[in-house]
Amino acid sequence: MSVDALKSALPDYAKDTKLNLGSVTTTSSLSEQQLWGTVLASALASRNARVVREIADDAADYLSAEAFEAAKAAASIMAMNNIYYRATHLLSDDTYETLRAGLRMNIIGKPGVEKADFELWCLAVSAVNGCGKCLDSHEKVLRDAGLSREQIQEALKIAAVVHAAALTLEAEESLAPAAV
Repeated sequence: MSVDALKSALPDYAKDTKLNLGSVTTTSSLSEQQLWGTVLASALASRNARVVREIADDAADYLSAEAFEAAKAAASIMAMNNIYYRATHLLSDDTYETLRAGLRMNIIGKPGVEKADFELWCLAVSAVNGCGKCLDSHEKVLRDAGLSREQIQEALKIAAVVHAAALTLEAEESLAPAAV
């Protein structure tokens, strides 16, 4: 089980996704931990069981146990934060954005890995979940930590490609004839 298995499972019409999945996981300026944490967090955000299993199998070869848990934590905390902050931003009453959230987010302060790595994973999950407010917040922290725009863009590309693979595989499963 692996990214290669995912690439093999993608249909011909998704050749670009297949090629991009190969390139974002093999040619990266990110550290190994940043890369595979981003790939894993993005897979978890995709909510596709097959994608999660296949990517987790590869990610386990590159991430320490602590980093693996932190990538899962990034997907979990951002699942909550992306909904909350996107909603407060979308409401026409701006007062909601000024109210204290009152949600526990301790993992962001002590993620168990380098803060910049965790922030990168949070950024990728926020891209998958479509929260502009969270994207802005994490991008600022990453830039302040010294990451380049190109490195941040790389995390966004990883999130996009992993999400595309998940969507494509779900579509194929949905379109497959029912077993009789």
